[in-house]
Amino acid sequence: MDPTLTVLLYSSLAAAAAALGVLPLVGRTQVPKVWIGWANAIAGGLMLGSAHALSGAGVELGPFSVAAGALLGVAFTYGTHRVSDTEDLDLNRLADTDPTYGSKVLLTSFLHSASEGVAIGVAMVINLPFGIFVALAIAVHNIPEATVLCAVLRGRGVGLGTAAGLAMAMNSGQVLLAVTVFAVLSAAPAAVPPVIGFAVGTLVYLVLVELIPESYREAGPTTIAVLTSLTMGVLILLHGGLS
Repeated sequence: MDPTLTVLLYSSLAAAAAALGVLPLVGRTQVPKVWIGWANAIAGGLMLGSAHALSGAGVELGPFSVAAGALLGVAFTYGTHRVSDTEDLDLNRLADTDPTYGSKVLLTSFLHSASEGVAIGVAMVINLPFGIFVALAIAVHNIPEATVLCAVLRGRGVGLGTAAGLAMAMNSGQVLLAVTVFAVLSAAPAAVPPVIGFAVGTLVYLVLVELIPESYREAGPTTIAVLTSLTMGVLILLHGGLS
């Protein structure tokens, strides 16, 4: 298969997996807030595991460039969330009917997916099997992350099918960025190390600043720390076994 088609296929699979996030809401319009905490913790652990795998590959290519890219990724992510006024968004307001809040939740989901698309694209450039591994990890991550989004949407009266469709649509940035980054870096391989760093910086920032603090408020620090660490550890073990 053509490499670009491989990137398109697996990034699309990752985006489509978000539709499964609606399953915990079948037969109900709300879920316990502790479930939201667990979902964020699992998503965060998978993001940290993906960042670990990417940083390991990046260090071999150019540690200083990776570090510089990571700083840029943190600054970019902070800046985009600040400009969009989503940096302190509370995702457990499940019954909030404010139109502005709903729009911000959707925007936050889209911004997250764009960062993950960069990670998939640069991983595919490193080599396709590694890229497929990262794409599948992001696909699994998209499920609990989408559960949070779908819970908010269901609390606002959105139907199951529409919520699943919106969850996939908000992950379309993964596909666009994955294919674009892959094409650009294939033509300019010297840019691979800083882009690896950029992806790592964005993923770690999102986990530490948004997902984990949110999870602590919903399910308590000990449970969340254990669940995040276990999820991250399983992904690292799987990556080590495939290397």
